[in-house]
Amino acid sequence: MRKIFTLDGVSSADFNTYIASSNMFNAPERDTETVDIPGRNGALVYDNGRFRNFEGAISCYVPTGMQLNLHGLRNWLLSTSAYRRYEDDLHPDEFRLARYAGGFAVDTSDRVAAAFTLSFDCKPQRFLKSGEAVRTCASGSVIYNPTRFDALPLIICSGNGSLVINGTEMVIEGNEGQIYIDCDLQDAYLGSENKNSLITNDFPKLVPGENAIEYTGLDSVQIMPRWWTV
Repeated sequence: MRKIFTLDGVSSADFNTYIASSNMFNAPERDTETVDIPGRNGALVYDNGRFRNFEGAISCYVPTGMQLNLHGLRNWLLSTSAYRRYEDDLHPDEFRLARYAGGFAVDTSDRVAAAFTLSFDCKPQRFLKSGEAVRTCASGSVIYNPTRFDALPLIICSGNGSLVINGTEMVIEGNEGQIYIDCDLQDAYLGSENKNSLITNDFPKLVPGENAIEYTGLDSVQIMPRWWTV
């Protein structure tokens, strides 16, 4: 069965383009620095607490209709320099954020078929699709993080009060209706309206293993956990 990839829901099959091989199984590099100190054996390692972007490469082929499909494929890939949601049939349970990084060069071709390699600049995370499910949380409930990495959730609250996740408290005051709290962007909003002035204290995270959810005063709390791995 032919394998495809999608960017923001648009399929490579729309351009009769399929995956021959991929390095998307590889992992990103951790961002560290080493310092050598005279008179001391070995080196000190400083961990910057992040991973570097990942250089993705996909070997692809167009089996028929080379000229028309390559024209459409080039324009699709080069239409934006922004990150897009990348998915493929090789990793059905996850997605990446990737932007097309290359120009476009065909490795081999004839009048009908073509083969080429596509290069993507990828954010390091492999986001799990299971982490996109929004969970309604009762106070005193527990969310289990199945990965080895801290997740930065999207939290949807109604009302005003105090939310505590693993001892990290966030206070919401002056809110009417719902408020969306993005712990990755460290931003609070409702639609296009900024709501940062309504929250105080730190943005919580979901650590590996059990995460205790406690709140008072709030009418409801929903959490999209955004699990990820490398």
